[in-house]
Parts: sequence; C-alpha cells; structure tokens
Amino acid sequence: MDRLPEEMRLVRFGPFEANFTTGELHKHGIRLKLQGQPFQILKMLLSRPGELVTREQIRQNLWPSGTFVDFDNGLNAAVNKLREALSDSPENPRFIETLPRHGYRFIGGLDGADASSGHSPSEVQKDKAPRGPRKPRIWTLIAAASGVLVALATGGYFYFHSAPKLTNRDTIVLGEFANSTGDPVFDGTLRQGLSVQLEQSPFLSLVSEEGIQQALRLMGQPANVELTPQIAREVCQRTNSTTVLDGAIALIGTRYNLILRAVNCVNGNLLASTEAQASDKNHVLDALGRTASQIRSKLGESRSTLQKFSTPLEEATTTSLEALKAYSLGWKIMTGKGDYQAAVPFFRRAIRLDPNFAMAYAALGNALSSEENAAKAYELRERVSERERFYIEGHYLAFAGDIKKTRQVYELWALTYPRDWVPLNQLGIQYQIFGQFEKALELYRKAIYVEPNSLSYTNVVITLIDLNRFEEARLVAEEMRTKNLDSPGLHFLLFDLDFLQNDTAGMAKIVAWAAGKLEMERELLMFESMMAAFSGKLKSYREFSRRAVELAEPAEQKETMAADEAEAALLEALVGNATEARTQAREALGLSTDLLSVQYPAALALALAGETSQSQKVADDLGKRWPNDSIMRFEHVPVIRSVIALGKGDASASIEALKGAALYETAIGLFPAYLRGVAYLAAHEGSEAAIEFQKVLDHRGLVRVSPNVALAHLGLARAYALQRDATKARAAYQDFLTLWKDADPDIPILKQAKAEYAKLQ
Repeated sequence: MDRLPEEMRLVRFGPFEANFTTGELHKHGIRLKLQGQPFQILKMLLSRPGELVTREQIRQNLWPSGTFVDFDNGLNAAVNKLREALSDSPENPRFIETLPRHGYRFIGGLDGADASSGHSPSEVQKDKAPRGPRKPRIWTLIAAASGVLVALATGGYFYFHSAPKLTNRDTIVLGEFANSTGDPVFDGTLRQGLSVQLEQSPFLSLVSEEGIQQALRLMGQPANVELTPQIAREVCQRTNSTTVLDGAIALIGTRYNLILRAVNCVNGNLLASTEAQASDKNHVLDALGRTASQIRSKLGESRSTLQKFSTPLEEATTTSLEALKAYSLGWKIMTGKGDYQAAVPFFRRAIRLDPNFAMAYAALGNALSSEENAAKAYELRERVSERERFYIEGHYLAFAGDIKKTRQVYELWALTYPRDWVPLNQLGIQYQIFGQFEKALELYRKAIYVEPNSLSYTNVVITLIDLNRFEEARLVAEEMRTKNLDSPGLHFLLFDLDFLQNDTAGMAKIVAWAAGKLEMERELLMFESMMAAFSGKLKSYREFSRRAVELAEPAEQKETMAADEAEAALLEALVGNATEARTQAREALGLSTDLLSVQYPAALALALAGETSQSQKVADDLGKRWPNDSIMRFEHVPVIRSVIALGKGDASASIEALKGAALYETAIGLFPAYLRGVAYLAAHEGSEAAIEFQKVLDHRGLVRVSPNVALAHLGLARAYALQRDATKARAAYQDFLTLWKDADPDIPILKQAKAEYAKLQ
C-alpha cells in the first residue's frame, strides 16, 4: 500500500482535516462517519496529490486477490461514499477527479500538515506551484454595511512578503517573558500586552487560552504553570502550531531591554527576533509595542495591515502596568479556566487603577452580565484596538438588544479577522437566541474549524439539544471529553440530556461527581429544584431553592434571593396559588427593583395573580429602560401586557398582544406560545389552543426542565375537551396526571385537572 509521507499525518484541504494517525475525517472540526475502504482510498489519493491513482493500484492495496469477487461495484460504492462525505460531485469535482477506466486523482489544494511531524505546510508544498493568498470567506453581507464590507473585501488583507516566515494557516503559542528585573509587575503583564498587540493582526493567529489550558491538562501540568520555553514548545506541538513566541526583559543600568523571539516549536530553529529599549519603567509598554510591530513584519505580515492595525499599546490597553497586570490575571482566569466570578475582583482592581481602561469594563460586563459596565466600555471604545472595538461594540449592542446592529458588528469583525473564532461564535449565539438553530450550528462549526478548542463546541451541544437531536448532542459531548475539553458546564449539559432521556443512572453519576464541589453543588441544587417543579413538588422546589441561595457568595445572596423569589412567585401563579404569588413577587421587588431577572417574572406573577396595576407599572418601566431592546419590545413587555389583558377577561387583547412575540419566543423557552394557548382557551378556540400547546411539547429540548411541559399537557387536554374530542382529552389528562403523580396534592390546578378528568369518565 502507498505509505503516506511522515510529514502528512494530518492533512487539511478545504473545510476538511484528515488525521491518518487516528483514522478520522473532520469537517469544520466535527468528525464525519468515514471508515474502512473509503477512508483508505482518501489516504491513497492524498499521498499522491495531483497524480493518477489507478483502479488496479487500489485493488491490489484494498482488495487482495480472492477476497472480493465484485471489485468494480465495491470500488464504485466506496468512492461514492467518499464523495458523499466530502460533498463532492463526479460531474463538477472539487477534490476527486475520475479518469474513466483508469482511476482517480486528488485535485484539491492541501493546506498543511501536522506540525508535530517536523515539516511546515510550506515545506510539504515545496514541489508544487506556489498558491496565491487565501481570501477571507464572506458568508453573508448586511445591507446597511455592505459598502464598508465590500471595501474591506476588495482592499484585501493578506499581501504577503515574497518569502513569509509564516503562512495564513500557521498558529502561534504565546509564551511568558523571562523577567530578570526583580520587579514582579512585569510577570504575566508583558505577555498580555503582547497578546493585545498581536491580536490586532488579521494575519497572525494565537492559540486561545482555552487551547493552551487543554494542552496543559493533557501534559499533566497545573493551569497556572508558567509557560517557559520548554513548556510552551510542548504546548505548541500538542496544538499543532508552528511557532512559539516568547521574550525577555532585563534591567541594564537604568534602562530596560526587551527581546522577542519567534522559534519553530518542532526543530527549535529561530524564525525571527527583535529588541527594543525603554529609558524607564513608564516607557516599557511603548517599547513592547515597537517590538510587536517589528516581529509582525518579520513573520511575514504586509506593510498595509501593519499600518492599518497598529494601535499603540498604551492606547489599546492602559498606561498603568499595575492595571494591565490585574486585567491579565482576570482575563486568564475567565477565558482559560472559564471561571467568570473568580475573574471579577481582578477586573475591578484594574478599573480602580485606571478608570479609563475600556477593556477592563468590557470584561467585567461580560463576567457579570452587566449592561452598566458594557455601556461604560462603549463610551471609552476610542481608546482600544480595532479588534477590541469589535468586542466592546458587539457585547454592548447585544445587551441593548439591537439585533441588526449586533449582527453587523460581528459580521464585519469576522470579515476583518477571518482567523478569529469569536465573531463566528457570537453570531451563532445571535441566531440561536432567535430560533435559527441550523444557521447557528453552521457558524459554531466554522468557529470550531478556526479554533478547535473553542467554547463553540459547547454551543454545538446546546443547539443540538434545542433541536431535539439528543443522541447527536451526546456524541459531540463525548467527543469533547476525548479531546479533553471537559468542563463543569459540559457535565450539566449531560445532566440535561439524561433528564430528557429518563436516564436516572446518568444523573446519579453527575450528582456523585458534584459532591464536595461547592459551586457545583449549588448548580446541582438549582437543577434539583427545577426537577421538583417539573413534577409539581412545590415544597421540595422551595427547599432546594433555599439551600441553593445559602450556597451563593455572600455579596451575591441578595440578588440571587430576589431572582429566586421572583421565579418562585411566577411558578405559584401558574399553578393557581395567587396569594403566595403576590407575597413572593412583592418580596422579590423589595429586594431588587433593577434586575431584569427579578422584574420580569415578578411582573408576570403579579399579573397572573390579579395585581394588574403594579404589573403594568413594571412593564412601563422596562419599556423605558430598554427602548431599543428587541426582546424587551417584542417579547417581555408584550407578554406582561398579554397576561394583564387575560386577567381582565379580555382574551382577544391578550392574543393580539402576543402577535409580535412569535419571532422571539424561542429565546425564553416558548413561554409566549404557552400563554397564547391559555389565551385561546379563554377565547374558547380549542383548535388554535391545541396548536400552541403542542408546539411546547414538540420542542422538549428547548423547554427542558420546565413545569410548562406538564401544564402544556393539561392545556392540550382542555383544548381537546373544547373540541369535544373526549378520547384525545382523556389521553392528554392522563399524560399530565402521570407527570404529576407525586405532586403536592393541595395545588389548585391539580385539583381542577382531576375534577375535569373525572367528568370525562
């Protein structure tokens, strides 16, 4: 059999990546089902790109004499399977060309090989004609920004030098600076400052903190280990990168000397180096900016992009080394470990040290989901680099709920930085929120292709659950585990899957895993409270919620308690406990009148419990506070007003208020659909009500552990009863009563359901 050259154990072509060590084919980072003879044929073709591989050569390698009697049909079937996996066409091939009666030839361009082999992509391709630079791919253009986007596309970003050190497929691991000055303020700080400078480049691509942390786990290293040259080099090899970029700072007399080195992480060869001096400590960041620009040029970036994307470091971050150090510590914790709360004190310290540190406000806003901090970052966005401006504007506009402008920002970001996974991921989130799940999946998978270690993997699992594709979601989750992308969030997604698939053993395993982990135990208590509510066990629900609040951080307990009280009030209102609902809603608003997570459910609870005046006041306040927020305008406020109308006995007005919410109802688990069904019942329109309740039941992955599942069964039973379909009504009542077989017996809506069911017997 043709042996694949050692340097081509991992081959990329188009959106595909063939790993001949593990025998796997991936597309946009997602593994495809291609094994056996089709995969071996692909291996033979890739071992001789552009050359004819004859049918006889394939037969000799894969169908030895006497082992297969119908070789022609077998070969044709195997090639067809291969083409199907590659989405290739025999009439208009992109990858596999058929030479009739002779054989096949691979005609696609190869993008590179496994860096751990010791050969760079340029070395693998050295015997072939040089290829032009790859243009950034544009998957969509927003009309309002089309002029800007087309200008960017036609201007081009990748005019390389004649012999660049790196290509637009290579990635870089950023190591630490060796600090011999004796001043700890430089530890970690210079690495963060260099990261900001290099991330301005559309040409260079740094391995993410998530990717570095994954490699460190595989190496058995702690998360906070210093990325010395030796450790950084191993991380580089494990992430299939080509280059380690590290540096050193030394104090010579009264002057600071900075050195940057770019080293091939396989053979240790020096690719480029540069140095600069600072007259004193206050000018070190300026010297770092100069060395960063020089190394970008020496690694092959064009002069045009260097001029366009070179915001001075002190403008892009801060003039305070201490503030930058605090920010770098917080950023590493938030992005590398995924621990948002632990990062908060560092971002707050950075802001105290420099009140004009825009990215510190943006990071704090992200960590706390705080619109106030996102707005402050937005005010200061002229003090940042181009990439950071995209980050700040995208997050701020998402908080403000301006869907159109948010998408414009992320699409322009993705076009400007085609090697950046973040805008693709953020665009996916935008589409997912509004129910465009297939589009979201496409964007998440593109993000994974750009950055295989990105958080988009988790978002793929979430979206597949939303689509009721549970087995597929589980397969991706297991693939994440095999790639050491495990996280607490993944465990809880698997808990969701176990619940949806009635896997009690699986849930028990996750409960055992969470034991002794304080934050995990709190999350688990929240899950258990929701499961109790799902089954109508309100007393257990209250107890689990109380214990979860007690485990919250002391500084957060008031806000956590307020949000939990508001949710409990809404649940009490939905099941008919009006008195309890009014009491708890008022208590929640007394604890916090600013949080949306408190105001919205409390207003709904009050409206359902008959307190329409106070509910209307909250609705008006929300509308004034977020006038441009699409979800607020078309979903939250209309839903509150719909319930108010329903409480006043005006079913028509209730239905009318919900008309605009259909586009946004997937953002909050189809709650508007459930309320629409209730309004149709009040209007005695049984068939329309049944459609809305069935919509909830058909999207179990989206609704998940919500009591609305049981209540939708009850609503469906009542809708069938209105249609005088006793058989279907009885079946739906039985579904509801089965789900609530262990429910607290004194719940008003349960008593009503039993009485209604008895009349049908």
